[in-house]
Amino acid sequence: MRAETDGNPAGAGGTSPRVVVVGGGVAGLTAALRLLDSGADVTLLEASDRLGGKLRTGEIGGVRVDLGAESMLARRPEAVGLAREAGLADALQPPATASASLWTRDALRPMPKGHVMGVPADPASLAGVLSEEGVARIAEDRTLPRTEVGEDIAVGEYVAARVGREVVDRLVEPLLGGVYAGNAYRISLRAAVPQLFAAAREHTSLTEGVRAIQARTAADPRTDPVFMGIDGGVGRLPLAVADTVRARGGRIRTGTPVTGLARTPGGWRLTTGAPDAPEALEADAVVLAVPAPRAARLLAAELPAASADLAEIEYASMALMTFAFRADEAGLPQGSGFLVPPVDGRTVKAATFAGRKWRWIAEQEPGLHVVRTSVGRHREEEILGRDDAGLLALARRDLKAATGVDAEPVDAHVTRWDQGLPQYPVGHLARVARIRDQVAKAPGLALCGAAYDGVGIPACVASATEAARQVMAARPQGDPASGSSGHAGE
Repeated sequence: MRAETDGNPAGAGGTSPRVVVVGGGVAGLTAALRLLDSGADVTLLEASDRLGGKLRTGEIGGVRVDLGAESMLARRPEAVGLAREAGLADALQPPATASASLWTRDALRPMPKGHVMGVPADPASLAGVLSEEGVARIAEDRTLPRTEVGEDIAVGEYVAARVGREVVDRLVEPLLGGVYAGNAYRISLRAAVPQLFAAAREHTSLTEGVRAIQARTAADPRTDPVFMGIDGGVGRLPLAVADTVRARGGRIRTGTPVTGLARTPGGWRLTTGAPDAPEALEADAVVLAVPAPRAARLLAAELPAASADLAEIEYASMALMTFAFRADEAGLPQGSGFLVPPVDGRTVKAATFAGRKWRWIAEQEPGLHVVRTSVGRHREEEILGRDDAGLLALARRDLKAATGVDAEPVDAHVTRWDQGLPQYPVGHLARVARIRDQVAKAPGLALCGAAYDGVGIPACVASATEAARQVMAARPQGDPASGSSGHAGE
């Protein structure tokens, strides 16, 4: 099927470079918007019947909620700036509370203060989360010889060597798991926590490095929110960007999978549609804003080395179980929710008390508590083989054990993100550099999205902005449309 073909045929009959963006998540939509800003004639193709990728909203018990990412890092300007540009400035909203807990050692314990991705400056701050032996082990960091990190090292390997495995297992793991759904003993320190990687190179002691990071932060205090949500859900963002793309003359087609990509004398040819009814589109440039495995398949013929590296990028699957409980039947603890260290052997890895965290949720129906729980880590995905009823039952079991809530939900929903989160293992940045070196050999082609420079929304927006800049900078001099015929998407 094809849908959402509205939009003005920008560049028709003119000399605007024709660019096709493949992928309708927030990265692809941002790339399309930036290309339009640069004067390109843009068509965006999305294989599925909806836009937004991992950002989407839905309803639970009549309450609109996010069924994907629920917040954006606001200390980076890209995502919040995009929301404002797309007309959502008045909808931006910080969390009502950011006071999270750890569910560990059979109790909800306040999240320790004064750490950088779980690494403390003061061992005493982790009392209660760590054993007495674990707290004492942190102090040894000051007397240990330097731990060489080379060009990269796993977060867990380095932190455990400096301050002990308990810090990794009970604090670093749940914090990193909330971002990557990965394993701290595989995740790249350089890619995932670059400030700690820099500290590891500058300081012998890790806790000394953390204190230096905190001192720099204290010297430039900020009062603006660390995170930001959107009234009505972060899932509104890609739809608002899509509306802006159309308003500026871009074309958007959903239900249009791209099955082939080949270079031509004047640019690129894309094959779309079903195998029995293919369609060829010509373009001067292409931006691939799709997961790495799909990019690998599309580049296999033209850039086999880049394709091979893209195919090596692994992904984690996860599921989100969202519940609506009657507030008078389900008393929740204070705070925004809790993280769960894998070492404690629980099924859920996190829970968010969404109605407590976001005012706009609570205001829709004060008589309901909305709770989000998640499961699934990299290479620990067998739990996801259960059906929806089984996942909901497991989540309710853990929620009861953590909070005491034993009420029947008014409504519940399971959202599955199969192969949804790219992994950043040791060597990830070197792999990305190799991919980009190969892609640079094919002018008029760029990649963007969560697989490269960060999985958060701001990083994806920045990646897309740079991809748009690259393909526009590489366009031929003179008539940008020379060498190809027809307009992509028409």
